[in-house]
Amino acid sequence: MTDVSAKTVTTTGYITGSATATQPSRVKGIYYVASGTAGSITLKDGGASGTTLMIIATPASATATEYVVVPSNGVRFSTDVHATLANVTSLTIFHDG
Repeated sequence: MTDVSAKTVTTTGYITGSATATQPSRVKGIYYVASGTAGSITLKDGGASGTTLMIIATPASATATEYVVVPSNGVRFSTDVHATLANVTSLTIFHDG
């Protein structure tokens, strides 16, 4: 069994790791608050220019929230978890690692 951590962001950036330090992780769940315009959440392994592992489309609703459970053991990010937010008010990632 592993500990699960959570990190909330309101802008594009690293969930785990940084531009100078790696932090492998498994994404287990995602919670977001949408904005008034349809948008997306893109999760990449290896920073902003890394490999896209997940894309979640978000609705055009300033009050919409959604919790996405990632099945089984989650999605493995071998370097770091980087999130690009497009028209998303906030994002919380539940991860281990």
